[in-house]
Amino acid sequence: MPDEPTPPARANATAGDAKSQANAPLAELLRPRTPDEVIGQQHLLGPGKPLRLAFQSGVPHSMILWGPPGVGKTTLARLMAGAFDAEFIALSAVFSGVKEIREAMQRAETVAANTGRRTILFVDEVHRFNKAQQDAFLPYVESGTITFIGATTENPSFEVNSALLSRAAVYVLQSLSPEEMGMLFDRASASALAGLRFDEDARARLIGFADGDARKLLNLIEQLGTAARTAHVDQVDAAFVDSTLSRNLRRFDKGGDAFYDQISALHKSVRGSNPDAALYWFVRMLDGGADPLYLGRRIVRMAVEDIGLADPRGLEISLQACQTFERLGSPEGELALAQAVIFLACAAKSNAVYMAYNAARRFVAEDGSRPVPLHLRNAPTKLMKNMGFGAEYRYAHNEQGGYAAGESYLPDGMPDVQWYRPTDRGMEAKIAEKLDWLREQDRKAREGK
Repeated sequence: MPDEPTPPARANATAGDAKSQANAPLAELLRPRTPDEVIGQQHLLGPGKPLRLAFQSGVPHSMILWGPPGVGKTTLARLMAGAFDAEFIALSAVFSGVKEIREAMQRAETVAANTGRRTILFVDEVHRFNKAQQDAFLPYVESGTITFIGATTENPSFEVNSALLSRAAVYVLQSLSPEEMGMLFDRASASALAGLRFDEDARARLIGFADGDARKLLNLIEQLGTAARTAHVDQVDAAFVDSTLSRNLRRFDKGGDAFYDQISALHKSVRGSNPDAALYWFVRMLDGGADPLYLGRRIVRMAVEDIGLADPRGLEISLQACQTFERLGSPEGELALAQAVIFLACAAKSNAVYMAYNAARRFVAEDGSRPVPLHLRNAPTKLMKNMGFGAEYRYAHNEQGGYAAGESYLPDGMPDVQWYRPTDRGMEAKIAEKLDWLREQDRKAREGK
């Protein structure tokens, strides 16, 4: 069920008057009152599952609820407070600071001193608090003054302090499935859209727009109900849904977990040589509002990291796709990016350049600053020539086959390295043959000395 911002209030506070109830958002009116009313999250709330056992235990514990928007994080926190007869204080990390945290802690201490009741402190968007603000909760969690429930859309491993994370169980909430969204739709339409009939296409379109976000679905239902009443419509089809609701972008924001999960899926689909999967994730990200040129930069990286010299055309096509988008813009330029994605997915794969580069970087980072051998140094002045700069350098073009067999180009005393190891795929198979031949010439030249 949806997450709605909630002001600090007791979970068992009485409802407002009839007027305030009538004006309440549909998401609030349909908020579950018991765990059994919750739609979704059965991996946590089903019989014998972690949160079901937590409700049955009668003993609250601190937790982090991690999941996308509109899947029930606030609802679960409120239900916890009601189940344990606890004071419920809600803070939003977006709007709260040190002052609000201090006031909440003082209130929790007062409640404990006067009534002996526990306080559940719910912090929405907890990842937006900085380290000092998160640390401020620790003494109160350890003393039992508060039971901390944090909600986040971001990976708590990266966004929540390890000290706070170690004192809280992490529960991963999931987007509602189409079937669960259908259950919510039926429940909501019976309450808010009485008298309106939906054909199957309209119902499916509305659920698709919501994209697994229960709160979004309820908000869309409210908008649709208002539009239908205004237009005196009692039969809703897909065309009415499309004309009434502006197309909301798919759920992710740049920098969020969903964004990076999808770019990861795109990259791995290209690496796995599956053009259809790669195209799917590419279009999903465009549909979600991703910057096409950001995707273009990632496509260029894929060309270098996963195709490399197995097919050098991959880099060329990727760069040209970015240039095409810069010249044509959207939507024409997006087709060039799609072409690059499909080409890379179908191309021969090699990470030999990527691996060689990283190996060389590690070596240089750990090694000393070895001097350039004299024979490789430039000698533009007479003094430098007299010092031996450039002496005994062999000009490859003057050697047989254009190759100075046996010549060394690494610093003196440096161990023999072979970072670049071409694969037997694509053009790199030819490169591997040539390098093997060159190394054989080196061996013969050195043995002949």
